[in-house]
Amino acid sequence: MEKIVRKMPASFILPRRINQLSRLTYNLWYSWNPEAQQLFANIDKDLWEKVYHNPVVFLRKVDRPRLNAVTNNPYYLSQYDRVIKAFDDYMNSQDTIWNKDYPNDKDRQIAYFSFEYGLHEAFPIYAGGLGVLSGDHLKEASDMGMPLAAIGFLYTNGYFAQHITEDGWQDARGVTVNLNDLPIIPLVDEHDRPVMIKVEMPGRTVHARLWEIRVGRVPLYLLDTNIEENNPYDRQLTERLYTSDLELRICQEIMLGVGGVRALRALGYKPDAWHMNEGHSAFLVLERIRDMMADGLNFEEAGNQVRATSVFTTHTPVPAGNDEFPLWLMDKYFSTMWADLKLDHDAFIDLARVTQSWGGEAFSMPALALRFSEYRNGVSELHGEVSRKMWAFLWPGRRVEDVPITYITNDVHTGTWLARRMRVLFDRYLGEDWVNRVDDLTMWQQIDNIPDDELWAVRQHLKRKLVAYTIERARQQWMNGSVHPVQVVASGALLDPYVLTIGFARRFATYKRAGLIMRDFDRLLHLLNRPNMPVQIIFAGKSHPSDEPGKLLIQEVYRAVKNARNGGRMVFLEDYDMNIARYLVQGVDVWMNTPRRPMEASGTSGQKAALNGVLNFSVLDGWWREGYNGHNGWAIGDDLDYENRDQQDEADAESLYDTLENEIVPLYYNNRSGDNLPGEWIARIKESIRTLAPQFSMRRMVKEYASSLYVPAIEKASLQMPEETESILVPGK
Repeated sequence: MEKIVRKMPASFILPRRINQLSRLTYNLWYSWNPEAQQLFANIDKDLWEKVYHNPVVFLRKVDRPRLNAVTNNPYYLSQYDRVIKAFDDYMNSQDTIWNKDYPNDKDRQIAYFSFEYGLHEAFPIYAGGLGVLSGDHLKEASDMGMPLAAIGFLYTNGYFAQHITEDGWQDARGVTVNLNDLPIIPLVDEHDRPVMIKVEMPGRTVHARLWEIRVGRVPLYLLDTNIEENNPYDRQLTERLYTSDLELRICQEIMLGVGGVRALRALGYKPDAWHMNEGHSAFLVLERIRDMMADGLNFEEAGNQVRATSVFTTHTPVPAGNDEFPLWLMDKYFSTMWADLKLDHDAFIDLARVTQSWGGEAFSMPALALRFSEYRNGVSELHGEVSRKMWAFLWPGRRVEDVPITYITNDVHTGTWLARRMRVLFDRYLGEDWVNRVDDLTMWQQIDNIPDDELWAVRQHLKRKLVAYTIERARQQWMNGSVHPVQVVASGALLDPYVLTIGFARRFATYKRAGLIMRDFDRLLHLLNRPNMPVQIIFAGKSHPSDEPGKLLIQEVYRAVKNARNGGRMVFLEDYDMNIARYLVQGVDVWMNTPRRPMEASGTSGQKAALNGVLNFSVLDGWWREGYNGHNGWAIGDDLDYENRDQQDEADAESLYDTLENEIVPLYYNNRSGDNLPGEWIARIKESIRTLAPQFSMRRMVKEYASSLYVPAIEKASLQMPEETESILVPGK
């Protein structure tokens, strides 16, 4: 195999004393280490904000005099030396959780496939929660020293930029990504030629160039088809996320699954465990089987080996949310594949055949992944139950409770989402090594050591920071002349940092019920404008450009936001992304979530909020059903399922209003101490952090993936052939 070279982009022209900033720039480790981010911000804070915290663009644009100035600043140089040493120690350490817990598996390899990765706001290869979950997973795998390599796409047009018109309609605007502005590293061979893989499709061969991004210790390899070797149609395969064009979508998923396997092979990887995060990459199992059959195994033997070493995570609680392809499209793209697998057409389709609600048949990506994975999980306890019911038809001889789909609840990466001021507070009272014990329940008992006044001061600071950001954003929109005056108010120009503030930021799908709080609008207005006890609500979120009901929901919310009777206390922040998310989950007082149960598979935004001392107010669905204990936030509705949606919405709305009016608002404003501290509210904050921060840390989640899924798969791989396997030729056996 030819040697693969990581061709680092040309170094920035930096003073010798701080030239290691260039190396730091090309590893996203900086993105979850506040001191590393400060190295850039302390050179030129205004520019750091202007370039959206992108160190590549920052070092290209920063004025040389500012660089020279910090080389004469002993405080800056001390911080610089400390950060570079911490980075080097981190990258070179062998004293990792993985090596300690699994000393016999140090040289094993885990492959992780995802359609999107939310790593940083300046790197737009994500659309929402699935991507952010994938990004957090890689960061925690890095922190633990897990031998994981990831596969995804380099989207040249990202997702989309959202603009809300005066009438409240979502205008989706294209985003063009300049590859030179990203911390990506081209992979070349020893002759300086780009490393590429190719995948055969009907009547043509599609090529993909490989790039790498370093996520701490973890490499993420990105496929890019926007190259001159491809025709115009195929160049758009890695152009944008989540196309509604089925033929383009199947080509994308072939590239991710089949092309991803070939990419790892070209880079010298031989993974022992393969993780499919959602069904988009499920075609990888077919490529792996084809490889093994080329080495002499029959389909049953190869399929059993693939199944024994595969992990599949489903995130979708409704059948309509899963990728399915019509049979004519499968026939078009896989006629050579089933021949390679020595199957006839019907046997091949039977591997993932499902009957759709209208009676037609389709090829289901989750069904393919489920049948060829020994290890299967949903992303919360309730979602595990829902998934077992939804996919029980694949195991027709079993009771629903015996369907082999477990659950591991989604969590969040502490370093990425914790506010810097809160982190400093934790350093002071939890011990400087607390970041290495984030999943330790006993360690978090020390949260009571934090004085109430110090905790409240940080909470107030974070809210002032959110309000200042929002007001400045509205001011910039006004100065640009791109919005109507009422939209400036709708963007938060009248927010007050001393008013109880509720955050609601989601993907705007109808089941998330963003309009639930407006079901009785007059009652809501009374809450917002209550004398001496007002409430303000900040909304944010995007709807998929093809989701018309979702866009109508945004319009409904935005029209309510513009209603003068709310006094500017309802706000909608357009173009929701990871940067806005950080301000919101750190700065609001209450995080509200109103999905129609049980359709929220997990959700993680409320976990990010809880980590920062924000109290959750949510339907008992997804993760909150496991996290709520009666004292660490509030529940909307009961732990019940409804058959009648209107009845469910009415009951949940009544619960929402009643809890706000009689519990949340009075608790925030009343019973203040002489120094104006809301003691009972702060006690609830401490209970929330103490119980939720360790239980819903990405450290706990990835450890559970390791012990329950990855290591068992690795052990099966070491056996080469599992002794006991289920048949995968006949569905459901």
